[in-house]
Amino acid sequence: MRHPIDVIAMFAALWLLAAMVLDALTPKELTAIMIGVAIGPAVIITAVFYYLRCPRTDFAVLFAALWLISDIAITLISPKPLPTWLIMSGFAPALIVGVVLHWRRFLRRHEHLAWPPAR
Repeated sequence: MRHPIDVIAMFAALWLLAAMVLDALTPKELTAIMIGVAIGPAVIITAVFYYLRCPRTDFAVLFAALWLISDIAITLISPKPLPTWLIMSGFAPALIVGVVLHWRRFLRRHEHLAWPPAR
């Protein structure tokens, strides 16, 4: 069973790591505090769904959507324009999850295309 203290410690460490990495990648005017505030709600929501044992596919979609929302929030609070590659990195998890879901559906297409038996 997942202990709440373990989940809090794990996601707090991930939140701090993400804030520091994004601080190193963004312009100097955007501080780690600003980034931490922008990504904080997404980390908390992700931690709650992790603790509730959300199914893996649903969790991946939730994470991708929250990462994209956090990227948009960072772009909105940034005093200087962010590099294009950094903005596009917000779309990467959503793109990867979408490709994987469509690939899994493509592999199972024969289950959905079966003809009904003739009588």
